[in-house]
Amino acid sequence: MDKTVKIRTENLCFAYNGRTILRNSSMDFAEGEITAIVGPSGSGKSTFLLILNRLWEAIPRCALQGAVEMHFNGRYQDIYGRNYPVTLLRRQVGMVFQVPNPLPMSIYKNVAFPLQLKGGVAKENVRSRVEECLRKVRLWDEVHDRLHASALDLSGGQQQRLCMARALILRPEVLLLDEPTSALDHAAAKGIEQLLLELKQSCTILLVSHYLDQVSRIADSVVELNNGRLVRKVEYD
Repeated sequence: MDKTVKIRTENLCFAYNGRTILRNSSMDFAEGEITAIVGPSGSGKSTFLLILNRLWEAIPRCALQGAVEMHFNGRYQDIYGRNYPVTLLRRQVGMVFQVPNPLPMSIYKNVAFPLQLKGGVAKENVRSRVEECLRKVRLWDEVHDRLHASALDLSGGQQQRLCMARALILRPEVLLLDEPTSALDHAAAKGIEQLLLELKQSCTILLVSHYLDQVSRIADSVVELNNGRLVRKVEYD
């Protein structure tokens, strides 16, 4: 049985400061899969993720044409539609950047922040969700006795796993990852890879990675971005 298409782009064009990043690119991404986005450095892979979460909108001199639709609640939503709030999109689509971006607050508050911002969740449930997410990213054992210390005091690898936990707290349906293991040691990276394999049972994952061995280990499909075009790779070495 064919899988549901979770994300589809149609004739997507994007330019920044007069430079074309995407030109007339149409691509489907299947639900419940890990899709690796590969391509030369500077080809726009990270920008493509920003398009899927509308995070580029605060950047000046950008222009987008075409459509991006995602399958939520049994129907396709135009994420750039006039009546589709970006706040709702951000609850359904999580993102982790290549460079960790912890908030200037405690470890606990960093992870809990999106859930508290959403509201309507009892304090005890927030606490259990924070622990759940920190355990998923293999960070709980390292920080459980200093949850109220500043997140800025964590190492770079710990900060990256913290940001992963923060992205998972709302249980997103789509997870966008930009080189999420680049700051991690081998053991931590392996743990995150295992987590991603577990997450795809309930989450569609798009992963930008330069590590070809990582792509071959965990990706269900590979899409290359080169010269402004998205092209699905039938085989990838």
